[in-house]
Amino acid sequence: MSTSRHPVALRLERQVGSATKLLATVMVLPLVDGIFPALVVAGVLGSATGVVETGILIFGGSATAAVILAEMDGTRREMVGSVLLIGAVVIPVAAVEATLAPTLAGLLDLDVFSRFAGLVILTIAAKTASSEIGEFLPSPGVIIGLGLVGSFDPSGFALETSTEYVVNGTAAAAVGVAFALAIALLSPHLRGRVDIDRFRFGSAVALGVLALPILLEPFELMQTEVPIALAVLAVTTLFAYDPDADGLEDAGGSDVSDDGDAPDDGSDPGDESADPTDTDDDPAEDVPTDPPLDAPPGGPSPIVDDDVAVLANGGEERKSDDDGTDPFTDDDSRAPWL
Repeated sequence: MSTSRHPVALRLERQVGSATKLLATVMVLPLVDGIFPALVVAGVLGSATGVVETGILIFGGSATAAVILAEMDGTRREMVGSVLLIGAVVIPVAAVEATLAPTLAGLLDLDVFSRFAGLVILTIAAKTASSEIGEFLPSPGVIIGLGLVGSFDPSGFALETSTEYVVNGTAAAAVGVAFALAIALLSPHLRGRVDIDRFRFGSAVALGVLALPILLEPFELMQTEVPIALAVLAVTTLFAYDPDADGLEDAGGSDVSDDGDAPDDGSDPGDESADPTDTDDDPAEDVPTDPPLDAPPGGPSPIVDDDVAVLANGGEERKSDDDGTDPFTDDDSRAPWL
């Protein structure tokens, strides 16, 4: 499995600790540093396409996928429970911030503030793509703070709310939680098959595409309802997924050793006593090499004949066949040998 080793992610992991806390930090961060309210005020969530793009790329995206696939352990049910617990916090807070968005919009010059919102998205994209470039860029909170100062206009202040803002903001947070749930449910299949670094870079490109219509609005460029960012993210997912790689489902395969023909005799291959070349107990060496004491002179015969049996039983030498005696006749002087 390709595990993302992005320096920002590693630093955040060391500061937060457990994988569940890290996932909560990643998903709540857009609500804390002001990215989500800035997008709501800038009108990015004005359409269904903007809601889906914001939910997947801001609350979900490569950071959420990397934490679930590379850091979270446990069963699928445990990971789903952790995501639902985080979603129970993210969705209500997003709804509250979306409720306050019209009041905040009355204090700001939206034409100016929307440019800062586009810069925030572009900065996040650059930090996601390259940590070296991100070191030279200000944090998103600093950019949003500058945008609030540069676009502050109290003349239009009014306490008001908008159902559209609340519904769209809540829906965007719900889309982000649904994305995290999908990753958690498919994690046994996706682990080892998704190149997280490749998916991270593609998500950065999709974030950049999401920011371009906001930044280029004064020039009337890329002002379209076509979900270009979602198309880029879909292509990124296709390139980052390798169906031929060995995933978690294949990792728990058979534990049978490669040497399947070796007999299971309980011996340890590393034990010297089980060395097949050890001939201490070889039966072939137990065969005596010295001739029998009563064997005829001239050394042992390569063929064991009846003379050996006769000498062993009676101790008498066999007479030659030329003496005229019949060996099959009854003779009480020696024991029978048949």
